[in-house]
Amino acid sequence: MITGISLRLLWLIPAVLLALPAQAAIEALEFNSPQVEEDYYTLIDELRCLVCQNQNLKDSNADLAKDLRHQTYQMLQQGKSKQDVIDYMVARYGDFVLYRPPLKNNTLLLWIGPFVLLLLVLFLVIRRIRRNRSVEPPEPETLEQARHLLNDDEQKTT
Repeated sequence: MITGISLRLLWLIPAVLLALPAQAAIEALEFNSPQVEEDYYTLIDELRCLVCQNQNLKDSNADLAKDLRHQTYQMLQQGKSKQDVIDYMVARYGDFVLYRPPLKNNTLLLWIGPFVLLLLVLFLVIRRIRRNRSVEPPEPETLEQARHLLNDDEQKTT
């Protein structure tokens, strides 16, 4: 006969087996200096995962993100600067790999587009408000009909 403890253990085994794939891999890295470690974590926080596109390298578990983290680590351990790593990534993957792309001709729309869109929306909202405010005065016949209805209503209530 199965006891209460044995039954709980039977339920625990599938739960543990299902949870194993959900665990994220932890990368244990050793750095040459605290400055290299700081540069590494700054870079993986600033560089975009090209697969996820809305995550940085630090938060992504995609295989490409793992490779890019490894490449970043290797370059920094070899004595490359942060700018060297950024230049390498941009040369290989384009400005899209940067969360804050530089202001260039091909990224101008990224920088100016939101402001243009905001101005367009403001213009349309102000235009609609002005259009709704410009109410023409009612015709004299309409005013007379309204007075007549109000007078009839007052006489019925008294």
